[in-house]
Amino acid sequence: MQSWYGSMAPNQRRTFWACFLGWALDAMDVQLFAFVIPTLLTVWGMTKGEAGIIGTSALVFSAIGGVLAGLLADRIGRVKVLKLAILWFAVFTGLSAFTNSFHQLLLTRSLQGIGFGGEWAAGAVLIGEAVDKRIRGRAVGSVQAGWPVGYAAAALAYWAIFSMLPEHQAWRALFIIGILPGLLVLWMRRNIDESAAFTAAATYREQTSAWTNFALIFSPRILPLTVMASLMAAGALGGNYTILTWLVTYLRQTQGLTVTMTTLYLAVNIVGSFAGYIGMAYMSDGLGRRKTFALSAAGATLTVLAYTQFHLPMIALLVLGFPLGLFQSGIVSGMGACFTELFPAQIRGTAGGFSYNFGRGVGALVPAMVGITSASLGLAVSIGIWAACSYVLVFAVALFLPETRNKELEIHV
Repeated sequence: MQSWYGSMAPNQRRTFWACFLGWALDAMDVQLFAFVIPTLLTVWGMTKGEAGIIGTSALVFSAIGGVLAGLLADRIGRVKVLKLAILWFAVFTGLSAFTNSFHQLLLTRSLQGIGFGGEWAAGAVLIGEAVDKRIRGRAVGSVQAGWPVGYAAAALAYWAIFSMLPEHQAWRALFIIGILPGLLVLWMRRNIDESAAFTAAATYREQTSAWTNFALIFSPRILPLTVMASLMAAGALGGNYTILTWLVTYLRQTQGLTVTMTTLYLAVNIVGSFAGYIGMAYMSDGLGRRKTFALSAAGATLTVLAYTQFHLPMIALLVLGFPLGLFQSGIVSGMGACFTELFPAQIRGTAGGFSYNFGRGVGALVPAMVGITSASLGLAVSIGIWAACSYVLVFAVALFLPETRNKELEIHV
């Protein structure tokens, strides 16, 4: 029996790898900040609240970038916007290496967020439109498995650079490697074609404007879908970003781990995350989108509470890092396929980009709230409470979300 990957044509496979690598390199550049937080707390005297503000600001700007990218993806094409987004986040990650204060880093990381948001908005739609409906969940979910791969690359770079250089120099070197994703665009220029769904909507684009598209996502028929998709993204990403932003600091400061041991604990979490993206992608095509969201959210809630609220032995935390990553990423795995199926082609980039990134903007407030409330509650308690509340929201939305598995993609509203 032919595998889902083997069933794709050569151009579909190239599109798959372009989106996968774009997402992986995006993740690498985003996660570099989480690794330098402990260093900047010491070198700059930066507070945890300020670190949370930087993380949240980047995510808020990524929401803005995602909405703009979605609008542009429906006007100038998915591929063009994907390339622009990759170049954008690479440049501003590299510039972060030359900052010397909280406010300078806040500026570069916020601007980096615009490209970060744009990459998902264009890439998720591109791969969702490129593949057959029967394998869409697995294909899009597997693309999103690029996130833990990029996270692992950031962790490996962190371990290597911080082992060779003193910390006051190492954090700058870590940001400099964030320029490398720009090289992917050179390959994409010659190997990736625009999606057929975008090309088919050419006549509609000639008769409408970007603002017409934007207004349609709030029309009576589409608005309930926009609201549910936005709430789903807010909960999934609020919990996910909390773990991604604060896990390194939790392990190093609350648990007192060294750089090497922190990397080991993160490795288990990252392997779990990769398994979550792939496993839940298969489950999404097998059980359906709604059931997969609900099961992942329930598992994520229980796991993050156990990880942060119980005084477990360190070996137990090491093992628990796997299901923590499994469920937090399992939720996100199905969103790309589901959002592609919820909306028609003429507004797919706009609606998907808005829903995912409006949710991201709301979810981005959660890491900042963790940093702020950690002063009174402690970091572990703050992580557990805020992440669990986010995942409960996902579970609630999953009860009402339409099932879209095996749905034919619509062209018009």
